Amino acid sequence: MVVDINAEDLASAGDHAKSKKALKKEAKDAAKAAKKEERKALNASQQQDTGDSDDYSTGRYGQHPMVQSADIIKREFVHVRQLESNLAETTVWVRGRLHTSRAKGKQCFIVLRQQQYTVQCIIAVNEVVSKLMVKFASNITKESIVDVEAVVRVVGSKIESCSQKNVELHVTQLFTVSSAKSQLPLLIEDAARPVKEDEDPEGLNIRVNQDTRLDNRVLDLRTPANQAIFRLEAGVCKLFRDILTEKGFLEIHTPKIISAASEGGANVFTVSYFKGSAYLAQSPQLYKQMAIAADFDKVFTIGAVFRAEDSNTHRHLTEFVGLDLEMAFKYHYHEVLDTIGDTFTQMFKGLRDRYADEIAGVGQQFAVEPFKFLDPPLKLEFATAVAMLREAGVNMGDEDDLSTPDEKLLGRLIKAKYDTDFYILDKYPLAVRPFYTMPDPKDNKKSNSYDIFMRGEEIMSGAQRIHDPEFLTERAKVHGVDLEKIKAYIDSFRFGCPPHAGGGIGLERVVMLYLGLDNIRKTSMFPRDPKRITP
Repeated sequence: MVVDINAEDLASAGDHAKSKKALKKEAKDAAKAAKKEERKALNASQQQDTGDSDDYSTGRYGQHPMVQSADIIKREFVHVRQLESNLAETTVWVRGRLHTSRAKGKQCFIVLRQQQYTVQCIIAVNEVVSKLMVKFASNITKESIVDVEAVVRVVGSKIESCSQKNVELHVTQLFTVSSAKSQLPLLIEDAARPVKEDEDPEGLNIRVNQDTRLDNRVLDLRTPANQAIFRLEAGVCKLFRDILTEKGFLEIHTPKIISAASEGGANVFTVSYFKGSAYLAQSPQLYKQMAIAADFDKVFTIGAVFRAEDSNTHRHLTEFVGLDLEMAFKYHYHEVLDTIGDTFTQMFKGLRDRYADEIAGVGQQFAVEPFKFLDPPLKLEFATAVAMLREAGVNMGDEDDLSTPDEKLLGRLIKAKYDTDFYILDKYPLAVRPFYTMPDPKDNKKSNSYDIFMRGEEIMSGAQRIHDPEFLTERAKVHGVDLEKIKAYIDSFRFGCPPHAGGGIGLERVVMLYLGLDNIRKTSMFPRDPKRITP
């Protein structure tokens, strides 16, 4: 049988099928909407049961819009370090990081940190703080930056866990300015934990190892001890600059890209320089001397120094900050050496008197022993040091340089005998000094050179420089230095140059030893060594 189906019948059948699909979809959507309304009603009911349906703290907490400098807001902020009893019962605004938080019932305790200073804050349900505001506070991730409006209150007993021990903040407004992610590679409270094994004999506390710290240096630098270390380090630079300026020195800036190895050795970084090669400066040595030849008389510089030494020790870096000085003298290089000694003495006094808070801050985490020094500083000849070491059982020749173990032993011997952590060794053997070192005119095995030590480790090496071009050429040949590469240096003395001396100091090493820390990477903000070139 043949059935005729016209076009109208086909359209009618299609419409019928389509309406079935549409009805099915509509039913599904209706079911979803019903469930959504049911959930809304349940939430509203729960809020009504807990009294939170009317959030009377609205506008007093939340996420601050991203700061894009859209508007100028004039608001006075108080630094955490300024929060003391004299501000009791006043309302202040503070911006800091959420260090820790602990929710308990209708209140949340947080510790707010600003650099190395911390203060306890309380967000508790009251006439202006709702439960939802407390809940918001308890969910802020650690290390988030927050703005807090609060009333300063004096506490009955000291808060030992915070730097601000006599007051706490009762929060009335709280806004997150920049949220930190919830999973941090290290926690600041772990990284800041005191290094005292006797207080944790069972190893229950988390220890953050050095590589983890350096891999996440931005977080690690937030610890109170690190904040204090680098403020003290800035203090060393400031004191060095101020003391020398007061003594008539001029600050100069020297090239870091040079044509020849400044120390005459092989431990230099070679860099591509257009169609040829150049080196990263091991020292500003040659340029300091050229400045003296140019009649600047007394100069100093603070800048990067590069050493391509594969030394993976506690005190070596491939890039460090050099504090260098050079000075013309009249008749004896001790005129310079005494100036250097006095500079250190004044620096140590300045650190002791002006940076006591920073030293105490480092002491909260590390075992810092007070640094002892004499005024004027102790000065011994190298031969005297050798005699002391031989008496202690060390077998060494008159022209041998001091090894690292020898230096440390000598430091202990001098501390026991003279009660000082700072001393100068003078008259080093000529054989162990650079080509530009002036020999001792009375003993051709000795030189007019010196090293300066802190806690048994060398922090400065210096000498009288040869200022006569012919004698300098002769000494360079003895050391196998390519004369063509240092031609400009030697030629700078052919127009007459005053006798002069100086030396170079490693900033990071000075800070490490002044504080008695065990590794120079603790005093280098972003350390560079043979195994680390990031971050």
